Amino acid sequence: MSEPDQAEPDLRRRRILFRATHRGTYENDLMIGGFVRAHLSLFTEADLDELEVVLELPDAPLADWLTGRAPIPPEEDSPMLRRIRDSLRGG
Repeated sequence: MSEPDQAEPDLRRRRILFRATHRGTYENDLMIGGFVRAHLSLFTEADLDELEVVLELPDAPLADWLTGRAPIPPEEDSPMLRRIRDSLRGG
């Protein structure tokens, strides 16, 4: 009976990867998708929760925040969003 329990996290990770790589803008597909591909197997359930919140953000401001063209506003700031941004900066 462990198969259904095992399949659910895998399904969630596959869905998140698809969403991260099919954002609607090529720039975000590369930035977010690349980050998710590199770290997906290491994410905890809490990380996945945070990542899903980031994936709900609109593309244009998200790209600006991740590239540093605009600061992340306090109301949208999160550890996951900063992790993605910092990984793009080589940090």
